[in-house]
Amino acid sequence: MTYVDGFVAAVPTANREKFRKHAEEAAVVFREHGALKVVECWGDDVPEGEVTSFPMAVKRKDDETVVFSWILWPSRSVRDEGMKKVMADPRCQPDVNPMPFDGKRLIYGGFEVLVEA
Repeated sequence: MTYVDGFVAAVPTANREKFRKHAEEAAVVFREHGALKVVECWGDDVPEGEVTSFPMAVKRKDDETVVFSWILWPSRSVRDEGMKKVMADPRCQPDVNPMPFDGKRLIYGGFEVLVEA
């Protein structure tokens, strides 16, 4: 059964290309350590909500854009082992590939796939 890690963050709009570079470099590492697919999406139509929304969840500022990302893994066990390796990989260390956004406002979680059509 496939497994998904999902992420939502607010990225300074001016850092769009820095984010793309960061994501492309990290995707190589995730794939090397077992991920089947890495998808990074730049917000285009992400409305503010009245009670809750992506912008509210990440405390998006006026000069930021919401990004939505996911990593597809073949299983939870492959993900658990792969994430350990990714976090230890020198290419993903902050001094080598720093996140071009405030990681404290990153929302993430792991999900078991129920329906895949």
